[in-house]
Amino acid sequence: MPESSRASFHDWLQGARPHTWANAFAPVLAGTGAAAWSGNASIYRAMLAMVVAWTLIVGVNYANDYSDGIRGTDDDRQGPQRLTGSGLAKPEHVKYAAFGAFALASVAGTLLSVMSSWWLIAVGALCILAAWFYTGGKHPYGYAGWGECAVFVFFGLVAVCGTEYTQAGRFTWVGVTCAVSIGCFSAAVNLANNLRDIPSDTDSGKRTLAVRLGDRGTRRLWLGLVAVPYLSTLVLATQCVPTLAALAALLLTRLAASPVMRGATGPALIPVLGLTGRAMLAWSVLTAAALAFSAGA
Repeated sequence: MPESSRASFHDWLQGARPHTWANAFAPVLAGTGAAAWSGNASIYRAMLAMVVAWTLIVGVNYANDYSDGIRGTDDDRQGPQRLTGSGLAKPEHVKYAAFGAFALASVAGTLLSVMSSWWLIAVGALCILAAWFYTGGKHPYGYAGWGECAVFVFFGLVAVCGTEYTQAGRFTWVGVTCAVSIGCFSAAVNLANNLRDIPSDTDSGKRTLAVRLGDRGTRRLWLGLVAVPYLSTLVLATQCVPTLAALAALLLTRLAASPVMRGATGPALIPVLGLTGRAMLAWSVLTAAALAFSAGA
């Protein structure tokens, strides 16, 4: 693999994978909406949580770029160009970028923990370890089929419930329902990525959940995951009717589902990631707005 240092700002930006940032913004919005429902939303704490979530996902993306690149699993990649695998940036520079993002997440997370509960520092440390060992270390769990589970837990349950707790000081069933929904959306984004990469991952020995389930099983699971948030909307509507507005995100989900249902493969699946992320963001915005509006009504 050639080593160079010719990556432009645009290359580094693409390396941070902006199409995945919805996975960071959506849980904070949903968690803040849940906190607002109980009358305890805080814009300042929400902003800190947003910084934590965003820097974590940027760190994850650079860490994956580095670890996959040095292992050679990106050599036959069908998705967006990677910094390490393409030789645009030196591996150590990509690793430093990941560590820098994790450091920023640590600072913002510590401030947020000081303002709420100290034990959240331990949760933040666990999040960073999970981010690194997804594809890093000798036995990355992302290569063993646990990637979607980790995304569900950390960018769903932990991110949404953690955001709610730092503002409201407690967990509620509304927050947990939102957390499950965002977790399923996030896992679906990750699963779509791995569905696209089944051939190359199989050749490189990367046993993702998609590789284990096979093409048909992966598509079925993806459809099940994206259905959960809309079932959750019906549950939330029993106590907050305006949350039904989140059903509008079905339009984006339907667009994302089209390539999956018609059997698209390879690069034809790339739009699924962005559309699923946009559907998740739309769902979280509409749900959070409905919860906040109803709380103040």
